[in-house]
Amino acid sequence: MAKSPSNQLVVCISNEGYAALLEKRKIYVAIRDPIAEKHGLRRIIDESGDDYLYPKMFFRSIVLSQSVRKAVLAAA
Repeated sequence: MAKSPSNQLVVCISNEGYAALLEKRKIYVAIRDPIAEKHGLRRIIDESGDDYLYPKMFFRSIVLSQSVRKAVLAAA
């Protein structure tokens, strides 16, 4: 997976209807997708390892220190 500065870390707060693909309280990588965002969606790399669109309200952005962010992205 390419590590782009535009990728954001988010935490899942709801997985209603997507329990097999999203885990609540888990950190995910969100890929910037301006068109999806206009429609209330977020592009997320989910449990399948691929990126899919999910409702934006399922996630909250998180801010981590640079060292923790680097470690989380390396583990993704």
